[in-house]
Amino acid sequence: MNAANQAFAGRTLKTMVLRLLAQQGRMYGYEITQAVEEQAGGAMPLLFGALYPVLHKLEEEGLLTTQSQEVDGRRRKYYWLTRSGAETAGGSGAQSGRFADRVRLLIRPVPDGLFTGL
Repeated sequence: MNAANQAFAGRTLKTMVLRLLAQQGRMYGYEITQAVEEQAGGAMPLLFGALYPVLHKLEEEGLLTTQSQEVDGRRRKYYWLTRSGAETAGGSGAQSGRFADRVRLLIRPVPDGLFTGL
């Protein structure tokens, strides 16, 4: 994946995480991966190797806060939005929607017969 595609994937995942936490509240990493996969109908598996750098970046940017908690003898780190994160999540939805609409226009099916002779 080239640098531009990596940056796009990172921004997309960042927006998805912010919106998901805005909807769900406090979540831990595994919950986030499962919710993304569920909402995408299984079409977009989310690996921890992609998720955790995004979570750490959002935390560095002051958009998330965390709390570690022991659950069933295991340490679990929960993430939730700060006030700034909530504001960003609210604003990113409209931008993401416009962008997704443009992408859908670009990748829509080509009508039969449009590209004859290819």
